[in-house]
Amino acid sequence: QVQLVESGGGSVQAGGSLRLSCLASGYNFRSLCMGWFRQAPGKEREGVAGIYTGPGTTSYLDSVKGRFTISTDIPKNTAYLRLNNLKPEDTAMYYCAARVCKRLEDISDWGKYNYWGQGTQVTVSS
Repeated sequence: QVQLVESGGGSVQAGGSLRLSCLASGYNFRSLCMGWFRQAPGKEREGVAGIYTGPGTTSYLDSVKGRFTISTDIPKNTAYLRLNNLKPEDTAMYYCAARVCKRLEDISDWGKYNYWGQGTQVTVSS
């Protein structure tokens, strides 16, 4: 069983930056894919970024490429999402998620993430 605890988030103006953190426990961190998802009011949840922790391979939603960066600190069992050049349309509840991975293709198989954090709000004002 994987437990995830998120931190970070907040309110910023357009063009600003934030960093989200997700501490994982209960499983071999190197065997996990860590993902960040978001859900805006009235919209479906979408996968924003994922990383296969062991190899360090990443995958991103097209609309955040070049602005968001997912990374991990393996000794700290922590995944991060750096959000730069934020836009009002990035406003959403952001969730950390995890799944056991065996292939690089697993990173962006968003529907298979089965462990979830509590969520943290990101609000971007224009």
